[in-house]
Amino acid sequence: QVQLAESGGGLAQAGGSLRLSCAASGTIFSINTMGWYRQFPGKQRELVATITSGGSTNYADSVKGRSTISRDNAKGTVYLEINSLKPEDTAVYYCNLQQQKWPGGPRYDDWGQGTQVTVSS
Repeated sequence: QVQLAESGGGLAQAGGSLRLSCAASGTIFSINTMGWYRQFPGKQRELVATITSGGSTNYADSVKGRSTISRDNAKGTVYLEINSLKPEDTAVYYCNLQQQKWPGGPRYDDWGQGTQVTVSS
């Protein structure tokens, strides 16, 4: 069983920055990818950024160049910093953990409850 606890959402000003945190607890395997997704009203959840246990990162074009995803493996925590915020960044942000017990083994996919980010102009 995995729990993902998100924090750092809320109200921010356009042009400002915010930092989201997600702490994972429970059974965490060494092969994993942590990431952030967001969902706009009436839309499907979409990728924001991911980072593997080896440190490889992937960003959506919409945030590339103005966001940084990082992780602290000792704490089981992933961070997302977004700079130059835009009103269109307003969404519910979800933390995600994808992991495998061994290469090619079953994949497990867990989600946080989501945290609202609202960017005012």
